Amino acid sequence: MIGTEDKPLRVAIVGSGPAGFYTAEHVLKHEGTHAEVDMFDRLCTPYGLVRFGVAPDHPKIKSVIRVYEKTAARPEFRFFGNVEVGRDLTVDELRERYHAVVFAYGTATDRHLGIPGEDLAGSHPATEFVNWYNAHPDFADREFDLSCERVVVIGNGNVAADVARMLALTREELEETDTADHAIDAFGASSVKEILVLGRRGPAQAAFTNPEVRELGEMANADIDIDAEEMELDEISREWLESEDADPTNRRNVEIFTDFSGREPEGKPQTIKLRFLRSPIEIQGDGKVERIVVGRNELQRDESGRIRAVDTGERETIECGLVLRSIGYKGVPVDGVPFDERAGTIANEGGRVKDDGHQVAGLYAVGWIKRGPSGVIGTNKKDAQETVDHLFEDLEAGKVPDTELAGDRGAIEALLNERKPDHVTFEGWQAIDAAEVEAGKPHGRPRVKFCRLEEMLEASKVTKTAA
Repeated sequence: MIGTEDKPLRVAIVGSGPAGFYTAEHVLKHEGTHAEVDMFDRLCTPYGLVRFGVAPDHPKIKSVIRVYEKTAARPEFRFFGNVEVGRDLTVDELRERYHAVVFAYGTATDRHLGIPGEDLAGSHPATEFVNWYNAHPDFADREFDLSCERVVVIGNGNVAADVARMLALTREELEETDTADHAIDAFGASSVKEILVLGRRGPAQAAFTNPEVRELGEMANADIDIDAEEMELDEISREWLESEDADPTNRRNVEIFTDFSGREPEGKPQTIKLRFLRSPIEIQGDGKVERIVVGRNELQRDESGRIRAVDTGERETIECGLVLRSIGYKGVPVDGVPFDERAGTIANEGGRVKDDGHQVAGLYAVGWIKRGPSGVIGTNKKDAQETVDHLFEDLEAGKVPDTELAGDRGAIEALLNERKPDHVTFEGWQAIDAAEVEAGKPHGRPRVKFCRLEEMLEASKVTKTAA
């Protein structure tokens, strides 16, 4: 019987971010079941967006890693980094070797604006910028033109706030963080004087969380600028804020925005401007971004009662040299797994993967690739619990498939040693981690991140050599 000491439940998790680690924790802690978890990531390093998405000046958020380290320290857990499922291993090969496969690889691509000029040089998804300053190896060689005086950030979520804040931090502030060295140099030489953040809807509907909004008004190097007239809310926004549909976060945001709108500028070197009810219409320039045409919106309710931003036809042209787009993310499919193209997620119901409405035995999804890009890091713990509960319900009902190789814990190692001998174990990651931390000590920094695959692989070998 699967789940006994003689025949542990063997689970593969594809992706090593928060959703993946919470899934591993729930599986391994499940009372009365013996289980083993193997986690795969295409990068050498675990923790996903905790490493590559959290802003470097928010180190406290990264302390959640300690929880994941406890899971990783269990003998029933193994990590296989530098292994891409869909390239180095197929989904079918995982299904042959595990009772269940849980996809936790997030939403890796950005949604498009669908406007003329979006692909001009100097127009980038905000996530590429975030990955670049966080030393993601796929983006270390990207270049962002910070020689311009105005940057336009499109979006009203926390990624947009992070990007605006990073653009306004001083070199001295950045040098106390684990920001990538190449980004510190670029920010240090920046000519940016104005960071203009555009929101499609009104201040009441902005998706920032309160701490991120407050921080924008507490920058040492940048004044905050909000037009007081924009804080005179329309009737739809006033009614919505007073209704049960509005979150306390939205109400507090409006209070903070109103406070900002009454401030006198202090004459700091930079300014962060928040402008609402604006949508990009066209990005213009001769081979590169030189200006953006913005449309003015008004709020209306559609037939279902939802609040929509509707173009009034009014236009404004704004000179700029860099556009960073933060309007949402979507996942990419993996061969052999049903995918919902419209939602940008794996087709699933409560984490159970579905194909044309029918459950695919042994396949599950968790995190953003399950529900779409929403919530904060902690949201993934509850989300993972739902998926794991359904996995154990299926196990109890005899719906979890069994194969001969699923009982052989060494089967996957044998395959990887042959096919991907440079895969990185958790011990290998710990060697990378130690080397980065050591490199940061002389500079009073938490770490100096490697941003090249070759550097990481070299550092990961220290443990193997010592062993």
